[in-house]
Amino acid sequence: MSEFIKGMELCESFFHDHARQIIEEYFPGLNYSAGLIGYGSDVLGYDDAVSTDHMWGPRFYLFLDKGDIEKKDKIFQALCANLPYTYKGYSVNFTEPDPQDCGVQHPEFIQEGMVNPLIFIRTFEDYLMEQLGRASLDDIRPYEWLAFSEHRLLSLVSGKFFVDGLQCGGIISKIRYYPKDVKLYLIASNWENIAQEQAFVRRCADCGDEIGSRIIGARICERLMRLCFLYKDTYAPYSKWFGTAFGRLEVNDELKRAINNGLSAVSLQEREDNLVRAQALTADLHNAAALTEFVDYRQENYFGRAIKVIFADKFAEAAVKELAGTSFEDVPLIGGISQIGGVSSIMDEEKWYKRIEGLYCGDIYKAPLGQFFTHS
Repeated sequence: MSEFIKGMELCESFFHDHARQIIEEYFPGLNYSAGLIGYGSDVLGYDDAVSTDHMWGPRFYLFLDKGDIEKKDKIFQALCANLPYTYKGYSVNFTEPDPQDCGVQHPEFIQEGMVNPLIFIRTFEDYLMEQLGRASLDDIRPYEWLAFSEHRLLSLVSGKFFVDGLQCGGIISKIRYYPKDVKLYLIASNWENIAQEQAFVRRCADCGDEIGSRIIGARICERLMRLCFLYKDTYAPYSKWFGTAFGRLEVNDELKRAINNGLSAVSLQEREDNLVRAQALTADLHNAAALTEFVDYRQENYFGRAIKVIFADKFAEAAVKELAGTSFEDVPLIGGISQIGGVSSIMDEEKWYKRIEGLYCGDIYKAPLGQFFTHS
């Protein structure tokens, strides 16, 4: 195997070196878009040699107009018959989808016959329906944003179109980031969650519960990290890439060190000092973003106890104040399900979209909770 090549670079050159000329030779005048978008560490730029064992390699999505989708099978067959067996040392041929493994396909080297390339042909509307449960990105309601998988939103805006005759990139630009009200709601939720536990890092440890202190400290760190993504208008990936993405986020290195040191601290004092410092630096990001009135803060004791806080409540309250008169005025500050590690995969299943949206709609507070979570 040759030296590892990043997937986005590999796929783009593969398309231009081989696939594009086949498409344009066999289907002259076809209007289409093609690129690498959606699933995969290669879309996000996090792929490495380990990534190459499944659903990775010379690949792309091909999007057709509704009037041309009937040509889908013929286009795929033309590619199967004319693409090379390998490209830059990587197999162009893949196994059939494994029904026992969520349809996963693996690279499989062959030397004869037609290749089975990892090329997916769709209308863009059908693709959006698969990814987000809606075929249009116009007029998205506020609650719908919170039913979308944040990781999927990231995977869509992080993609690249190698050819874009259908102007799919312009469509995707409509979801470049959360609208202001949605963003403020998520900011309020994260600060509120921090506020609920801000005193417990020391309190648990003082009661002899070192494990509890560390767990709560880690939760506070994650919420601070999520706030950083929000202030930088950047979707956060799911847990596998969350730390990697935060490491590349354009925030103060001092803030990153404080979070890292708070997570790794052995002594309570070091843990508390770093977590409060991290909260203060995130508070500075909040004020710099100017999304709310300026929030004055200082490090102080928690209601007279020897527990250091900056009173995270103030930032939640400032964001809630800005939500007056919006769809989120009376919505509990529960944040987004995408932010809960271990259950984020629920967001990828279309059957749950409307039920998740129901968590934020007023109707859920007028009916038994079970109504929204029974299987259809």
